[in-house]
Amino acid sequence: MEQDYVLIVEPNLTGHRWRYVEWSMQACAQAGYPCLFVTECANEDHRLARQIRAANLPDQQIAFVDPKEPRRKHIGNSNQYARFHRYFKRAYSIVRRSQAIRLVIVPYVDYFFYALPFLGSPFGATPWIGITMRATFHHHQVGIKAPDRPLVNGIKALLFRRAIRSAGLRTLLTIDPTLPEWAAQHTSRRSANVTYLADPFPDEHAEDPRLARERLGLDPHQRYLLVYGAITERKGIYELVHALTRLEHAPALIVAGEQDAGTRHFMRNHVRSLAPAPLVLDSFISNEVERDLFSACDAVWLGYKGHYGMSGVLVQAYRFGKPVIATEDGLIGWFSRRCALGPILGDLSTASIGKAISEAMTSWPHAPDTVPAARDELLSRHTLGQFKETLMQQMV
Repeated sequence: MEQDYVLIVEPNLTGHRWRYVEWSMQACAQAGYPCLFVTECANEDHRLARQIRAANLPDQQIAFVDPKEPRRKHIGNSNQYARFHRYFKRAYSIVRRSQAIRLVIVPYVDYFFYALPFLGSPFGATPWIGITMRATFHHHQVGIKAPDRPLVNGIKALLFRRAIRSAGLRTLLTIDPTLPEWAAQHTSRRSANVTYLADPFPDEHAEDPRLARERLGLDPHQRYLLVYGAITERKGIYELVHALTRLEHAPALIVAGEQDAGTRHFMRNHVRSLAPAPLVLDSFISNEVERDLFSACDAVWLGYKGHYGMSGVLVQAYRFGKPVIATEDGLIGWFSRRCALGPILGDLSTASIGKAISEAMTSWPHAPDTVPAARDELLSRHTLGQFKETLMQQMV
């Protein structure tokens, strides 16, 4: 008898989202459930899509569904939550015509989460699990630095409480360890479970820094500051480059990861002003190169702007024993301060950045006996194995 499938829907494979899909599919395989991943046609040439098609496994399938073009102007067409809700409903409806679905996993539920109180579940009566990464309305109440927007946060808190009572929602997973605590105090017993899902980074262990630098062609005696991931203006890269051009004895910069068009233009115009010369890898980074980069660097840049969620790069820096230079905002600042991961930036001025770089290169990492107990308690759980285990527990 043919098994029912787990359906995973993610229209956007930029940044880290494709990895959440890949890890969710691996969790399904480990749990013994066949799964079907649905994404937009524009992603047909993405490395994950090619990988799934090349493997051609009967229990790991992929399908492509585009949003339906609206026939006429409608008030709902301009609302992003409603638009994404329609897309997820369409993907589910198309798939279920030919395949029985036992469960739906939404790796990034923030697309349509606040539409749930008005539109209900896009998956009918089928049970589903969502992962939220952008819920920040509660941050002021739990001591996390974020914009103070009493009206907006109050409305989102109300919508959140209603959304987690949506039919079919089995569990809301969150990469924010403070949200389950808030939910336990502010939501009813009839609500779905709100459970912490430690944001992972691929499981790797540090290499000998000398060997890593040799493979990357780096100076064995130079200091290196790493900026890693999807490189956009929100990484604080513009302010960092400007600061480095004004610092004496500045470390060499490593910028590794695919850049957006604006950042690529900026780097092209400013790369010659940096001394020592930077290493710029504007492409997808393989696991092997990633391991060498984190092994070879002396510190990791997390001076992000307008980002209040978690960062897998922070987890990787912790795993490799590298200090981070972090913004004080959001979960990055909360983790960095609580776990003494490195200097905290009060702003992105040249003076603040210069001071933080100097501290990171001379005063970190701290001796093990001076490290807060919260560091290992919180961050040791951020493994791929723990991620899959948490997800599999919710599938049962």
